[in-house]
Amino acid sequence: MIKQHIEGLIQQAFAKLTQDGKISVSLPQVQIDNTKDKQHGDYVCNIALILAKATQKKPRELAEWIVDSLPASSMIAKVEIAGPGFINFFLSNTALHNVVPDILQKKNDYGKVNIGKDKKVIVEFVSCNPTGPLHVGHGRHGAYGAVVANLLEKIGYIVHREYYVNDAGRQMDILSVSVWLRYLGLLGEKFIFPVNAYKGDYVSDIAKILIEKKGNEFLAVKEKIFAGLPKDEPEGGDKEIYIDAVIARAKELLGESNFIWMLNLSLESILADIRSDLAEFGVEFNEWFSERAFVQTDAVDKAIQKLQQSGLLYEKEGALWFRATDFDDEKDRVLQRANGQRTYFANDLAYHINKFERGFDLAIDIFGSDHHGYVPRMKAALQASGIMPDKLTYLLVQFVTLYRGGNQVQMSTRSGSFVTLRELREEVGNDAARFFYVMRKCEQHMDFDLDLAKAQSNENPVYYIQYAHARICSVFRQLTEKNWQYQEEEGLKRLDLLTDSYELQLLGTLSRYNETLKTAAMQYEPYLLTHYLRDLANDFHVYYNSCQFLVEDSMLRNARLSLIAAVQQIVINGLTLLGVSTPESM
Repeated sequence: MIKQHIEGLIQQAFAKLTQDGKISVSLPQVQIDNTKDKQHGDYVCNIALILAKATQKKPRELAEWIVDSLPASSMIAKVEIAGPGFINFFLSNTALHNVVPDILQKKNDYGKVNIGKDKKVIVEFVSCNPTGPLHVGHGRHGAYGAVVANLLEKIGYIVHREYYVNDAGRQMDILSVSVWLRYLGLLGEKFIFPVNAYKGDYVSDIAKILIEKKGNEFLAVKEKIFAGLPKDEPEGGDKEIYIDAVIARAKELLGESNFIWMLNLSLESILADIRSDLAEFGVEFNEWFSERAFVQTDAVDKAIQKLQQSGLLYEKEGALWFRATDFDDEKDRVLQRANGQRTYFANDLAYHINKFERGFDLAIDIFGSDHHGYVPRMKAALQASGIMPDKLTYLLVQFVTLYRGGNQVQMSTRSGSFVTLRELREEVGNDAARFFYVMRKCEQHMDFDLDLAKAQSNENPVYYIQYAHARICSVFRQLTEKNWQYQEEEGLKRLDLLTDSYELQLLGTLSRYNETLKTAAMQYEPYLLTHYLRDLANDFHVYYNSCQFLVEDSMLRNARLSLIAAVQQIVINGLTLLGVSTPESM
């Protein structure tokens, strides 16, 4: 609101200059920014520099004209010109005080706007293969996607959260045969486990369930399993060829229906664990979209047929290729292999078309940074299918490196030597995990310091922010112990008593919440909110250590209590968006 107010003042000044004949050009978009240094005011505008070329005037001269023509405002204490022509605005105490009643009136809705205008957006995130428990890297995707969705809802979008379950294809076959081999091992068969099979303890856990349900019904001797198979990698063979041969032999010995039954058992077990893990982490989805069920429909065939009818496909060496280079991709892409099998890219294209057929205006995919090359091909295929590529946004999340005691912890799903999200949450807690995951830009590599996340000190940002909330709760408990009552109405009437430098600093930070929230949502950058909350907590702690709230003067006391009640509300609002709790005592 303050930025809009300043923009309005500049528009009025510009209208006056136009009327006086000093300026005869159109006013471009007025940009109001927060100053980086409070010595230069609260807000800065560069309109004079932008207009200089069109008006053939020096920026500083234009700035002087604009400042001289600005109407008086109770919101602005003074205006200064800096450098070549920047206009700096200093807020009045009145403007700063106005933020308190606004926050206390709107409470949880403070900061809510309707920029999204009820457009429907689907946010797909996590979507990892259900071949094992979630590890700490998946946790970053979960936390980041959940907060992005929360932010978008706050600025007026209707958000649908979706997990695309990659339950079709070769990786599921590898998981199933891994479970079967562990099952055989538990029943006494001795053999060398394939290099490319999944080796985590969770595989043995599923194998135990298989024994409970089927006994020795799926038992086979190793001579029948491994006879005539190609060599595995340790014997000089190819691990990929070898595992595929083991899968084929398992299907032959078990029969297709039994193999699928075992696959479903493995899938259901792991998916149940993933669902539970994410739910405990505060990450919920509106829909778990099954790839296997989807590809059994005619959706993929229809997507391919549409491109074929448009003349955008061609055959080469028996395969069916999409002319992706016609749409600025670096090379053409295979949709159907020579053996008639459709590629994952073909399935994924049909899935993205389906998103828009379901009525979503925008689609956001949150993937790992290793999907960077995938972006242009999908946008090319969507454009070829008649969907504007700018309707699809890819947000790429960098990897997480976990440190404990200064040492890096290795992670590998296939080998089984990885730290799960559940283990991380048990060690540092949900709050620290959620907060730490979104403290950096998503495209920045993340070093997760377990020791810092567990520290109960000012160095730990989530602890520092939560402690601000707990301290405010403590103040109000002390108020009750003194048999005093907080009179909000009286406090709001005497906000003019808040003139201390610490109070004005805190008020200024409170006034930046709305803009921070909007920017974080529109730019998909939750880290902006984490930094803001850290600043707010710091300003509060400085204020807490410098001033007395429970003073004898009831008017001053209630004014100060109103201020810290507003701080408390913003901490609640911000941490709620981040999925972090607000404890009342620590």
